[in-house]
Amino acid sequence: MKTLGIIPARFASTRFPGKPLVEINGKTMLQRVYEQAQKADLLHEVVIATDDQRIFDHALSFGARVFFTSDQHPSGTDRCAEVAGAFPDVDVIVNIQGDEPFIDPAQINAVITPFNQLEGIQVATLAKRIDQNENIFNPNVVKVVRNNRGLALYFSRNPIPYLRNYPEDQWVQQGLHYKHIGIYSYKKETLLALTQLQPSVYEQAESLEQLRWLEAGFQIYVGLTELETLGIDTPEDLHKIQA
Repeated sequence: MKTLGIIPARFASTRFPGKPLVEINGKTMLQRVYEQAQKADLLHEVVIATDDQRIFDHALSFGARVFFTSDQHPSGTDRCAEVAGAFPDVDVIVNIQGDEPFIDPAQINAVITPFNQLEGIQVATLAKRIDQNENIFNPNVVKVVRNNRGLALYFSRNPIPYLRNYPEDQWVQQGLHYKHIGIYSYKKETLLALTQLQPSVYEQAESLEQLRWLEAGFQIYVGLTELETLGIDTPEDLHKIQA
């Protein structure tokens, strides 16, 4: 099984323009993500996908293989699909978020392993048990519930499950809430099929792309991890890391 990691990177972020090129202790965020991904021993190759000449040139400067993609893609998933077409011999694609400069290579390996161990996997992702009560109620922390085979039942910005028999300040103690970690791996043919789907009802309601896939009948395997992620969505997030 041949695997490919793709890091989608765009300059025109609404909340943080130029985010991939910001420096963190002497290296750009993009370079840090790339170097961390290179350490994942289950990846055969790592490439960067961008629609911006500045990012393209910078990726070349630190030795990355980079692809120039359309600027019309609505998501990183679509950008990954365009690049996947250049790799006919690849079986599994990993979509690596370009705003997580400290991603652990073990998390990348963790979304590849299910394709070696389980039959019929189409998409894999990760979740971590929530250990702070306020995060259960934070709409920016996406929650997920799984069935007993590890397949996603639903993703939501709202608290799921709702614990009707406990006061809300005791919910975290029950250990039933999981934070979705936004790294995905796909069978290549699945990735290409996902990009042909039209926006769906629940996706539009929650602004969560993965709900489109569930509504269309695709199965998403959700592995559990103890490793935390540290994404940078805003300049404030960057300041916290630097501090």
